Amino acid sequence: MDEQANHQETTYQETTEGSPRWMGVAVVALAILSLVGVGMAWNAGGHAREAEQALAAQSKTFQLTQDGITQRMAQEERNNSELQSEMNLVGDKLKLTEGQLATARSQVKQSRADYAKKLNDVQTTLAMKANADDVKALGTDVNGVKTDLDSTKGSIEQLRGEHGELIARNHEELEQLKRMGERDYYEFTLSRKGQKEHVGLAQIEMRSASAKKHQFTVALYVDDMRLEKKNKAINEPIYFYAGGSRQPMELVVNQISDKKISGYLSAPKAIAASARETAN
Repeated sequence: MDEQANHQETTYQETTEGSPRWMGVAVVALAILSLVGVGMAWNAGGHAREAEQALAAQSKTFQLTQDGITQRMAQEERNNSELQSEMNLVGDKLKLTEGQLATARSQVKQSRADYAKKLNDVQTTLAMKANADDVKALGTDVNGVKTDLDSTKGSIEQLRGEHGELIARNHEELEQLKRMGERDYYEFTLSRKGQKEHVGLAQIEMRSASAKKHQFTVALYVDDMRLEKKNKAINEPIYFYAGGSRQPMELVVNQISDKKISGYLSAPKAIAASARETAN
């Protein structure tokens, strides 16, 4: 009995002494869990605040975007209204233009009809009077040509040389003399002092010229001779003989400036033919 009592007492003591150790471990574990819970709660609270702030920012951005879209829609509506007004105005103008075009077409059609009628009447009248009018017009043309020829002949005959040759005062009159075919004509132009040019059977050298005095001086080289003609007037003929001909050659200067003279050399047909043979 005593041994059994001692054994129970020993067991009670061990139990009594081991109980506080277990409780300490439990308390420590609970403390750790509490700290972990507090940390997790604090972290969750931070995330919640960040989420709340992000949500607020997104809401603000969305609100701004919505306001911009609303303003754009309002602007588009105003633009559509203005465009519709312009389209209505253009449509009214097009209607007006179509009406004017139809009126113009009608007027053109009527004008064409009137023109065709008048043209037909004119053609009929012309057909009836064709013969008489043609004869009359032909007589008028013949008389006009005759008058022009008489006028041309009279203007040329106003200026003749001492040997009776006609003198041309310009290129047009010279062409008329060429068409008459009585003599041969060679045109020339000398543009500086001392310049020489072969003209027909002669060689002409410019010595001086005065536009103010209408005078010039030239030297002629003919048949191995030099002939200098001083202070000759414009359109004043210069006569000389060449090639043994009894008919004189005629030199006329009809344009004079301080640095240039222009004119022509007139030669009888026989001398002109000799000049061509010599040239050949």
